[in-house]
Amino acid sequence: MRINWLMVLPLALTVGFFGIAGYQLTRNQNALNEGIDTTALPSSQEGRPAPAIALGPLGDTALLTRGDLEGNGLVMVNFWASWCPPCRAEHPVLTELAEAGTPLYGINYRDRRDQALGFLDELGNPYDRIGTDDEARNGRDWGVVAMPETFFIDDTGTVVLHIRGPVTRRALQDRIAPALAERGHVLPGVQGTGSAAN
Repeated sequence: MRINWLMVLPLALTVGFFGIAGYQLTRNQNALNEGIDTTALPSSQEGRPAPAIALGPLGDTALLTRGDLEGNGLVMVNFWASWCPPCRAEHPVLTELAEAGTPLYGINYRDRRDQALGFLDELGNPYDRIGTDDEARNGRDWGVVAMPETFFIDDTGTVVLHIRGPVTRRALQDRIAPALAERGHVLPGVQGTGSAAN
């Protein structure tokens, strides 16, 4: 009996595809179990000077400018929005970091001002300086793809770490504190376990 390879080829390709997909899913699940974010995209900003910013004011909080990103030690720039559930989830941790002494700057991204102010009235305003990016021009320049995103910027204005997703206690422990330590930085209020101080 003669085998028709054109009949076998689709079956072989299907088996190969599902074999590779199964292997990748197993690797991703193992990485997730170890606390590694396998969905993170590489940042084009790390190791480069923080991009320029041109923001509108939001409420009575001082307006964030590019000059604020230099000469203030390690600072955090947090892109957030009131319509973003993970932004709400990370807010208590950001507040703890700000209260512990980390300069925290906020960029409100594609949001309605009344809703952004309502978010801060409800949850508290941990930001030392803030601004609005209504048309996402700054977000594009910074390489922002989803809310929230946080940039850690050193005294020279260089981006040392870029985190996509919420700054949670687990993210502090598993990703942020170790990555900053490798680069010679420590966040005030983050203890050896990585938990934010109460």
